[in-house]
Amino acid sequence: MLDCATVEEKPIRLVAGLGNPGTEYVATRHNIGFMVVDQFAAQFGSTWQRSRKWDALSAKCGAVLLIKPLSFMNRSGYPLFAVAQFYKIAPQEILVVLDDFSLPLGRLRFRARGGPGGHNGLESIIMQFETEEISRLRIGIGAAPREGSVDYVLSRFFQEEKPLVRSTIDRAVEAVKCSVDNGLVSAMNTFNPESSRGEQAEKV
Repeated sequence: MLDCATVEEKPIRLVAGLGNPGTEYVATRHNIGFMVVDQFAAQFGSTWQRSRKWDALSAKCGAVLLIKPLSFMNRSGYPLFAVAQFYKIAPQEILVVLDDFSLPLGRLRFRARGGPGGHNGLESIIMQFETEEISRLRIGIGAAPREGSVDYVLSRFFQEEKPLVRSTIDRAVEAVKCSVDNGLVSAMNTFNPESSRGEQAEKV
């Protein structure tokens, strides 16, 4: 299991689900981060509010603030940074929920830090905060073709994939709750694929 000393434990105060605004992007692969925080808010009985201070929707769930940037994926860092500045939330107190086409559909993977891994939304966040010390929950959306990855992430899930997508969103919500309630180390050891094989969870 992961040694707690390898990850600096700070409580998660802000959970940001990434996606693109607009009806044309609803239920696309790239928007699975939106889907997860939408379900989290619904289960908590919270409603989304839009603030004039930043281009994002927010929902309060107890001590945790949920955020959906409305700036389009490539500029996700701008509203998220504004929210964090306003509430005095450190980068290490943020969890970003995002899609990952390098992971099989349904796979979850927490990381405590690291580069953007080719994800433009995460890259924008890292650039704005000027640090890679931002936790993230990557959600597998299935392998993209070598060419046409943009079209792939903006496509909707196939009908035969939808049952797995629904169960993946359910598990992702539980994973986010675990990280909030028990800390990132516990969530990594519970939900990262390595932990299911009795191996050490990712340290970074």
